[in-house]
Amino acid sequence: MSKETRLKEARVILQELGLPSGQQNDRTALCLLALLNLTPDKKWSQSLSPMIGITPIMNWARKHYDREYAPNTRETFRRQSMHQLIEAGGCLYNPDEPGRPVNSPKAVYQIAPELLSVLRAYSTPAYKKNLRTYLSIKKSLAEKYAKHREIVRVPLKVKDGHEINLSAGEHSTLIKQIVEEFAPRFVPKGQLLYVGDTGDKHGYFDVDTLKQLDVALDRHAKLPDVVIYSIEKKWLFLVESVTSHGPVDPKRQAELERLFGESPAGLVYVSAFPSRKHFLKYMKNIAWETEVWIADAPSHMIHFNGDKFLGPYK
Repeated sequence: MSKETRLKEARVILQELGLPSGQQNDRTALCLLALLNLTPDKKWSQSLSPMIGITPIMNWARKHYDREYAPNTRETFRRQSMHQLIEAGGCLYNPDEPGRPVNSPKAVYQIAPELLSVLRAYSTPAYKKNLRTYLSIKKSLAEKYAKHREIVRVPLKVKDGHEINLSAGEHSTLIKQIVEEFAPRFVPKGQLLYVGDTGDKHGYFDVDTLKQLDVALDRHAKLPDVVIYSIEKKWLFLVESVTSHGPVDPKRQAELERLFGESPAGLVYVSAFPSRKHFLKYMKNIAWETEVWIADAPSHMIHFNGDKFLGPYK
């Protein structure tokens, strides 16, 4: 079978599965075929269910279907093709390790077993019947897999007892420790204004209070992971959760100062680490006049300060 004919079949299937028109294209069709390891020389009945990441999908498309995509389109594959397949219940995300962080380079995808059995029957008399049965339970499958993903999220209580769920992973676990361990010790009665999340939509943003402090933040700006306001001292604590990315180094300190510099509140820069071992890895990069907090020694603070302890500098 020609490559173009196979791609056309995959696009028809995407339409039959009810995916949005924006996903009824060659990019998503190639994602589907890669999830099945279905090269042009194979029959649909030979479909498999390998676990595969985004870059391997792109490499697979180039090798077997002569489709070249620039490396910077990786995020487009993730957000505009794989995300919709997952939301539809047709694809599993990190089935081998559901707690893997959202932004992990080891993230993998796998065709859902219910959809695999349908697609193996493609072009046979059983296909239409199997497809109707699948579509009748598709919503419940999507909900089932969504609930499964939610189990491994990191719950975090924020303002007024409101709870959010952060993406699974070490980064979010450290953010939870910052809010629940660091804040009560070093910002007692502090007001949580912002919590970031690599999962894009489960963070927390107190826009109104930030505006009162003359801080107008763009959600797309490179914000710190946690922002806490000390009402008593009128200080803003800008905290970075350091797991895979760096601490508050001089460059990052300057970026944060530009973002928050219009506020009359004093700025306190904090690099938070999960362990002393992790801290030592980044210690030489930490900016002076900033603070370090380590989660496995939560009652202590390391001051990278020249002439005084915890507090803002002018």
